[in-house]
Amino acid sequence: MRIAVLTSGGDAPGMNAAIRAVTRTAIYKGMEILGVKRGYLGLMNGDFTKLNSRSVGSILSTGGTILLTARAPEFKTKEGIQKAIQSLKENSIDALVVIGGNGTQTGSYYLHKEGIPVVGIASTIDNDVFGTQRTIGFDTALNNAVGAIDKIRDTATSHQRVFVVEVMGRNRGILALNCGIAVGADAIIIPEKTFNIPELSIRIKENFERGKKHFIVVLAEGAAKAEKFADALFLLDGIKASVSVLGYLQRGGNPTFEDRFLATNFGVKAVEMVEKKKFGVVVGIQNNEMTLIDMKQVANGVKPINEKLFDVQKFLSI
Repeated sequence: MRIAVLTSGGDAPGMNAAIRAVTRTAIYKGMEILGVKRGYLGLMNGDFTKLNSRSVGSILSTGGTILLTARAPEFKTKEGIQKAIQSLKENSIDALVVIGGNGTQTGSYYLHKEGIPVVGIASTIDNDVFGTQRTIGFDTALNNAVGAIDKIRDTATSHQRVFVVEVMGRNRGILALNCGIAVGADAIIIPEKTFNIPELSIRIKENFERGKKHFIVVLAEGAAKAEKFADALFLLDGIKASVSVLGYLQRGGNPTFEDRFLATNFGVKAVEMVEKKKFGVVVGIQNNEMTLIDMKQVANGVKPINEKLFDVQKFLSI
């Protein structure tokens, strides 16, 4: 059996651990394995490379993806999908393992609908893939953000200042919500919840009047941009807020134990599903047990936020 593995979309710490697990499990089971460079772009262009046990050595602890990744708008078209399918046929690929988040697994579903044997692995720092409690990369990104905001708080307290810290989360605020709880943020702004600048302004003033020495706002990039958010506070009530955009530092660095362990188990499970010819599924986790999510559900589903966490933040920020 000849299989291929690719990573697509935004990189996430732990992707390399998943590539390693897929590769070595496949070899152990007597399969030949190829890596696809640059995700769906490389798939359309036939950019394959043979993998072996040594080519994935010493990558368990590294961030990013050795297979590289790229955006591929053409893949969303019928022509792009057909190019990818033709590439798979020309390289005699019997099954494809796809590592990535929502957009990537939607692409997997497109291939699955065309009859291509595909198994997905949930991997994104946003942790927004439907049907899984955690995704590869989320824990590392969360720890990166928490560490940065802990340092920012030192300055905020020393200067008795308001800080607006923008974290990643283009469409979903799961990263911001969890990060905000972990750092004791005074306000968490996410796309899933409407926010009110006048109410926030009142809260800021009340908190300082009660003796607090800082006010930290954790803002998901999909809800608003930090600079404009800070400008709105100033224009409304003269509140000066410092801004810090964490950006891509959240994606990088060595994956945590959680992400290495999760990625390794996801990779092994994916190859087992290939061996059993159980396709059209994405490997995830629920209640600390590996789970399989139908690709159609992943492509069409929206992962809900934990409403209780949002409420918890309100009564802990007094």
